[in-house]
Amino acid sequence: MNPRLATLHPYPFERWRALTRGVVPNPALRPIGLGIGEPRHATPCLIEEALVAALPGLSSYPATAGEPALREACAAWLQRRYGVAVDPATQVLPVNGSREALFALAQAVIDPTCPGATVVCPNPFYQIYEGAALLAGAQVAFANSDPSRNFAADWSQIDDATWARTQLLYVCSPGNPTGAVMPLAEWARLFELSDRHGFVIASDECYSEIWFGDEAPLGGLQAAAALGRADFRRLVMLTSLSKRSNVPGLRSGFVAGDASILKDFLLYRTYHGSAMSPVVQRASIAAWGDEAHVAENRALYRLKFERVTPMLSRVMDVALPDAGFYLWAGVPGGDDVGFARDLLAQYNVGTLPGSLLARPAHGTNPGAGRIRLALVASVDDCVEAARRIVAYIESLPS
Repeated sequence: MNPRLATLHPYPFERWRALTRGVVPNPALRPIGLGIGEPRHATPCLIEEALVAALPGLSSYPATAGEPALREACAAWLQRRYGVAVDPATQVLPVNGSREALFALAQAVIDPTCPGATVVCPNPFYQIYEGAALLAGAQVAFANSDPSRNFAADWSQIDDATWARTQLLYVCSPGNPTGAVMPLAEWARLFELSDRHGFVIASDECYSEIWFGDEAPLGGLQAAAALGRADFRRLVMLTSLSKRSNVPGLRSGFVAGDASILKDFLLYRTYHGSAMSPVVQRASIAAWGDEAHVAENRALYRLKFERVTPMLSRVMDVALPDAGFYLWAGVPGGDDVGFARDLLAQYNVGTLPGSLLARPAHGTNPGAGRIRLALVASVDDCVEAARRIVAYIESLPS
């Protein structure tokens, strides 16, 4: 077996199942799950109809590069959403969801023969970043979130010697779990570091379409274009329909950016066997071409955050994030694991301890003392969960 498999850490949900083994949730209360970031809003009819209409396409093998019509739909969406122009033939590549692409990109980019090959990522973080780095033969360096900057990653924690060994940087904006959005000045700093040290930036943007203010979150390609980097050198953005269009089971997204990187990534994917089903491609074209369902989806999330955040902020350290569908909440007493376990047992509300989403780095675990609440359930269920959390906190000894 590949010895690198032994370097992988258990996934957070696996660790959480082990920590809650033997916990019996209160049977008097129906369960409400806010632990898993899985969209639960209804899938738009236009996507379902396109999927059914495309079923005859199952009789053909798909091309790894995807149909020209899909790449063109993705490019058109980038133009509408970010005002950036990309070549559909060379700068866009369909992928089977952002998760598999985030993993596969590291396998294509990392050169494990270089001593000290390093991948940098935020902390807390989406666990795929670490697993992808380790299985590619790299080591991982973490930039902890900074509570004073709305939990944005503090890239100054990475020293020059580490940047010099870095081959790939994962950024996530809007962030999971913190919801922080990277401003243009932060992008400028990372681009300067990329130019100096030659590493690739992978920009995970799967939460980009859920925001609460008047302006949509800044994207990586958009930032590059604004800073005069229209060739998107050493930059790849990754996005998905899962959160935007409520189709996590469709496993559909795309990557876009540096044409030279995507050329090699396509070669890797051709051998990896990761072509998107023709049926999924047709449904994806319909999804990327429609914004009405996205606006409705965003409005529903806004309503949940408007209802829930004021309730919880009375008893917890929590505030409306920049974007995304998570609340990153500080717990009384600072024991996130104990808090989440007792909340589950007494009030039948499932959450995820923040310490399981991070690694100890720079002398601390930046997820400790916080829980992640995914507001993916119905409005009524989210409000009911908030009521139970408030009741649980108010029952704790002073």
